[in-house]
Amino acid sequence: MNFEYHNPTHLIFGAGSLARLGEAASRQGKKALIVTGGGSVKRNGTFDRAAASLKAAGMAFAECAGVEPNPRIATVRRGARIAREEGCDVIIALGGGSTMDAAKVMAAAFYYDGDPWDMIYHGQPAPHVPTRALPVITVPTLAATGSEMNMGAVISNEETKEKSFVQAECLYPVVALVDPELTLSVPKDQTAYGVCDIITHVTEGYFNGVDGTPIQDRFAEGVIVTAMEWGAKAVADGKDLEARAQVQWASIVALNGWVNAGTNGGFPVHMIEHTLSAFHDITHGAGLSVVNPAWMRFAAAHRPAKFVQFAERIFGLKAKGPEDRDGALQGIDRFEAFLKSIGCPTRLSELKIDDALLARYAQETLRIIHDQNGRLPGRPAMTEADIAGVLRSAL
Repeated sequence: MNFEYHNPTHLIFGAGSLARLGEAASRQGKKALIVTGGGSVKRNGTFDRAAASLKAAGMAFAECAGVEPNPRIATVRRGARIAREEGCDVIIALGGGSTMDAAKVMAAAFYYDGDPWDMIYHGQPAPHVPTRALPVITVPTLAATGSEMNMGAVISNEETKEKSFVQAECLYPVVALVDPELTLSVPKDQTAYGVCDIITHVTEGYFNGVDGTPIQDRFAEGVIVTAMEWGAKAVADGKDLEARAQVQWASIVALNGWVNAGTNGGFPVHMIEHTLSAFHDITHGAGLSVVNPAWMRFAAAHRPAKFVQFAERIFGLKAKGPEDRDGALQGIDRFEAFLKSIGCPTRLSELKIDDALLARYAQETLRIIHDQNGRLPGRPAMTEADIAGVLRSAL
């Protein structure tokens, strides 16, 4: 288990920390591009508070509003153009995961003469991996993706029906300013989908990573239990600041590289979901809540021991032994029941997706990412038939 771990993002965490935005931004530049989503930050006053903090620090700013869920490459192009035209030297992402991902790629596109879609891995022989980007400050308003403190971004191409990722060192935010108060107005459904996203980030490495990682297993299990316990409380009472703060911290830890350090696990559930949301523009966390339990049942049939551990440690079940497939499935059933209890979908039909294109989804997933044998990386690696079968089981 040889590995390297590095995360240069300066984290500022706590209720009321939005007031420090101007202080943080003024250390990075003189004019910011504020990137926002569908308008909730304007409606609830968050944008005005952010602007006031910037003005108090002597910062000028321009705006790029309207980042979509499953952010579009066209919006990335628009944001980079605004940043150049306005002479911005720092980008502030004020919103959820889509806003943060778009802002990161805008920051890299600022210095790139080509099409930023070149940066997104979508099966091309040689993706352009950016090495330079404007400094990005992330201010998340939703606990879900963990994008505030990592070097990844996921972008969609509405014309080609593709959705995929880029990872590059220059995409690490310089500052993640995380104020759980900003999540108090998030609706129940989006809160629940965020909880599912958080959990899936750690189950990917937990189930697909190398063997012999007991500390990372315990890290992952701690995040899962915390996200379940406090996530349910946040769904039940959106104004519970303690619950919001615990879920926000779980979101960060789940995908800032710490939990999965050294595990080298694939992300098959995410890759399958990316294809679904590329075709149907569904909410990412909602798609994961359907795909993850279905994938778990497929994987448990091949490798039950880790799923037995999951059942015993997360749900307190007692299996007959490490190869007890029935015990493994009981844990998966309990996990799916939890997702249902907080309002997440667990069947494709709930997302209005039928069986018409199952083979196409499998083909597209493998076209974008595959190992040397043409299979989707994971444990076990998946063929086209395997992917289609998992989706069929989730209809």
